[in-house]
Amino acid sequence: MLHATTACLLIAGAAVSYFASTEKTMGDAQRILYLHVPMAWFGLIAFLVTAITGALYLRSREAEWDYWSQASAEVGWLCLTLTIVTGSIWAHAAWNTWWTWDPRLTTVFILWVINSGYLLLRGNMEDTLQSARFRAVVAIIGALDLPMIVMATRWFRGMHPVAPRMEPGMRVMLLISVAVFSVIFGILLVRRRGHLYLANRIALIKQETD
Repeated sequence: MLHATTACLLIAGAAVSYFASTEKTMGDAQRILYLHVPMAWFGLIAFLVTAITGALYLRSREAEWDYWSQASAEVGWLCLTLTIVTGSIWAHAAWNTWWTWDPRLTTVFILWVINSGYLLLRGNMEDTLQSARFRAVVAIIGALDLPMIVMATRWFRGMHPVAPRMEPGMRVMLLISVAVFSVIFGILLVRRRGHLYLANRIALIKQETD
């Protein structure tokens, strides 16, 4: 899987650096779009997965769903963090400011705070059924922010564009970038879920042998 991830990153990097057209106004700074947009999409998708698997855990009480919930929350936090960082770089090039409380930026930041809080709860609460249920509820409530993020540019006035204007070639490069990061996202999610399962099995074996 490491080789597949490396190959995907090389393909995306080569496509963005050598084949994507240079935007006339922003120049090479526009190329960050090909990282920013996929990270934003997968940040939202990951938290949606966290909420859905949390709901499935509440219904079934099966630890398997809790593993998926934690794995997607961790991967989603990484994606949301990169979304904010790359978005700030892009904003500085486009708007001459690193940050503004634009509706889209604000709602994404709120989701990042919720995701961070969810992970802090996992790290500081005892791993009991009650705490697992509480975390699942937090994820489900946090998911209410997702429609606000998606519709922010349509419901409220702000600086963030509804959708960036791109030439057909740029759209192709963006689709390639999204496809590449889809593979990486899937690999990270599956591998992290596997780590959590193995860590739990090892802990149970140690308890049985003590």
